[in-house]
Amino acid sequence: MPGRVASGATGDWAPSAVQRDRDEWRRRRTLRSAAIAAGSTLVLLGVIAAAVVSSPGWDRVRETYFSWDKAVSSFPAVLDGLWLNIRVMAICWVLILVLSLTIAVVRTLRGPVAFPLRLLGTAYVDIFRGLPLLLVIFLLGFGGPALRLQGLPTSPLFWGGTALVLSYSAYVAEVFRSGIESVHPSQRLAGRSLGLSYGQTLRHVVLPQAWRRVIPALMNDLVSLQKDSGLIAVLGVYDAIRRAQIETSLDFNYTPYVVAGALFCCLTIPMARLTDRYARKKGYHGAGGHL
Repeated sequence: MPGRVASGATGDWAPSAVQRDRDEWRRRRTLRSAAIAAGSTLVLLGVIAAAVVSSPGWDRVRETYFSWDKAVSSFPAVLDGLWLNIRVMAICWVLILVLSLTIAVVRTLRGPVAFPLRLLGTAYVDIFRGLPLLLVIFLLGFGGPALRLQGLPTSPLFWGGTALVLSYSAYVAEVFRSGIESVHPSQRLAGRSLGLSYGQTLRHVVLPQAWRRVIPALMNDLVSLQKDSGLIAVLGVYDAIRRAQIETSLDFNYTPYVVAGALFCCLTIPMARLTDRYARKKGYHGAGGHL
């Protein structure tokens, strides 16, 4: 082969001169592309920064939104509220996976006997995908405690988390259903021909394949849930956004909101990049953007 030569009697591999030239050209092209990308990025950021800084109201905006002293003083309170958002997100995500997978399995059941279950699952998905998440939070956050249901807490944190679970489960159920239906029918038939029951075929043959196929989409939904967990602040829950609002009300300096936004970005951006990297690694090129 033109790219390989044998070295000595032992037959050790060594790149040929042609291969070394190719590697050198690729290295120079990579460095050139990186330099161009870095330069164009710096130019764009410089233009944006110059436009913002030279604007007439920049001094006022800097004092109101980017006060370093205010950021330092409000950071502990906002960070403490963010810990609540993280806990809400983690608990809700586990419940969402369980409920949505159940709904997806119900919607893929065969036969006329399962029609009522399929109808119920379809109605659930249609309703909660049609309702805005903020509206669901208001309805459950204020209406749930008013019902005074025995055995259920009246805490706005509980009902806000319930609204997140119900709303997101409708979307994630469709993700799971698409993964289940993407498994070729021959896989089911092969499982049944081996003597597996319907449940065993679903558990050991269909669901493992479906799970691997929908992981990128699930990770994207997790990124969205990390952000939307801040919506429970409208119920008075002391999360990061609510803590930022309290800090802002002391002197009407909005820097705490910027601090809260930066902390949320520290959560969501790494997860988004991890999602894109995993999707590209598995060959799902349309699942995320390239940097």
